[in-house]
Amino acid sequence: MEASERTTVRWWRWRRNALKRRVDVVEAWVVLAGWVLALLVGLGAALMAAGTVERAVERQRAESRQVPAVLVKDAPGPSPAREASDHRVWGKVRWTAPDGSTHREEARVPPGAPAGSTISVWVNRSGDLTTPPVSSGEAWLHTAMGGALAGAFAGCAVLGATWLIHLALDRRRMAQWGAEWERIDTRRGWKTG
Repeated sequence: MEASERTTVRWWRWRRNALKRRVDVVEAWVVLAGWVLALLVGLGAALMAAGTVERAVERQRAESRQVPAVLVKDAPGPSPAREASDHRVWGKVRWTAPDGSTHREEARVPPGAPAGSTISVWVNRSGDLTTPPVSSGEAWLHTAMGGALAGAFAGCAVLGATWLIHLALDRRRMAQWGAEWERIDTRRGWKTG
């Protein structure tokens, strides 16, 4: 069995060709513009998302501060269930907020810590407990991933729209071919198919 040879003519829509139609040229420009636009929109979305994440991290760092807190009563021993990865337990602590008010709430403390021991807690501007700000490595990861995902989604959306336009142009081309075949068949007085 002989293998058939297939010749691929690249960039045929851009070359002079007697069989080329206007819809072929439009399709070539739409696909080219779609890819360029997908790259530009993706890059713009990535940069905007990365900037937004970076500003959010900086805002979190600016709004939170570490303050000393005193353990009000003895902390329980280690939990057999090991609920948290840092093996800390919940204990009642007291601290003074930046505005001078005293707060009491439960926070994560080392297991078995005696009452009166000092630990550090993170508070926001109003003095309420908050999570510690992300580290510089975590901030870089959040920024990079947020930018990459936003860029990929935006670029894929543009490519999806380009693909839909490409399908519409394909349908139009097939309809034109069908109409031309119909015209050729009826002009000669016979049907080929």
